[in-house]
Amino acid sequence: MLEYGTLTGSPITLITGEVGAGKTTLLHKFLKRIGEDVTVGLVSNAHGSRGELLRWALMALDQPADRDATYVDLFDTFQKYLISEYARGHRVVLIFDEAQNLSIESLEELRMFTNINSNKDELLQLVLVGQPELRDIIHRPELRQFAQRIAASFHLSAMDERTVTAYIGHRLRVAGARKNLFAEAACRLIYEQTGGVPRLVNQLCDLSMVYAFSKNQKTVTLATVEDVLADGAFFAAGAFPQEPVT
Repeated sequence: MLEYGTLTGSPITLITGEVGAGKTTLLHKFLKRIGEDVTVGLVSNAHGSRGELLRWALMALDQPADRDATYVDLFDTFQKYLISEYARGHRVVLIFDEAQNLSIESLEELRMFTNINSNKDELLQLVLVGQPELRDIIHRPELRQFAQRIAASFHLSAMDERTVTAYIGHRLRVAGARKNLFAEAACRLIYEQTGGVPRLVNQLCDLSMVYAFSKNQKTVTLATVEDVLADGAFFAAGAFPQEPVT
């Protein structure tokens, strides 16, 4: 959906997901595959009053944003840059990471940025990446015009138990293992303790492998993962409801 949004000229593409779900990993993958005819600016955790967002955008595009310049001057610089890129056959994509931290006023300012577009040609496309609460913010009545300009969206959910097991096996194969070194019961407990969040799965698996190595074990068993949890080595333990393992 991220690629679809940018390829089809979506004014705004929205990507959300829980903390640790892989949003930043997805962005890096996307940036590696993007074409040479696309100019990308990445803004991480933008904040500030009206006009500050425009400065963030200009700096992300390596454009001058003089401290003493007025908002009109900055907007003129921004608009001229978009037109010049369009004349070169380039599209400009601005990505805002951690977009859930943007205020209502900032989101409305972003909508105004897309007004630079004319007819069927998109001079500027916006990609907003953030935590689930970003969707709740955008659904507010005062942002209905903003919501109408979102032509592509996707929510990165946590993995289910089957996917966690497959994910662990995949990561091991990429690292050179010939089989999944984690017992089925161990994978189940890892899923229960992490809620299927990739970042947490990585952490608990790493710790479990260290424990198995220290005991000269060639597989990670249920008892291995239980030892990690009992020692309190996995800081996020207990963050998700635990079901009994049978």
